[in-house]
Amino acid sequence: MYIDPETVTSPKNKVKNLRVLFDRGPVDYSWSLARLVYGDEERIGIRWNGDNKESKKGVPLANAHPVWFILPKEIEEAVESTIGKLDNEREAELLEGYRQLAADQEQEVEAEEWSEGLIGDAY
Repeated sequence: MYIDPETVTSPKNKVKNLRVLFDRGPVDYSWSLARLVYGDEERIGIRWNGDNKESKKGVPLANAHPVWFILPKEIEEAVESTIGKLDNEREAELLEGYRQLAADQEQEVEAEEWSEGLIGDAY
């Protein structure tokens, strides 16, 4: 089961101002990275989001609740830089998918006919 990283706010007395920087989404071996205030310091946390194979709630857990692993300050800059590169790659893949979809004229015609048929059903 995928755990949405936006919902990982434990321990309640330590985690504030959670901002997810990267989330692989609901796929096997999904992981996320977030900037958050932990205690009184702004830090970066990382976690496995869980999947249907090995971990139902992801890792790490504390008292059966999903939590963030707080990265050592010494590696935060390198990790944030890498996340920027991953975001750029993901955006490029998405744009390429849209380009391929737009280039497929046959599928475009079918989609238009289908949507026109829906409009006719509404009357």
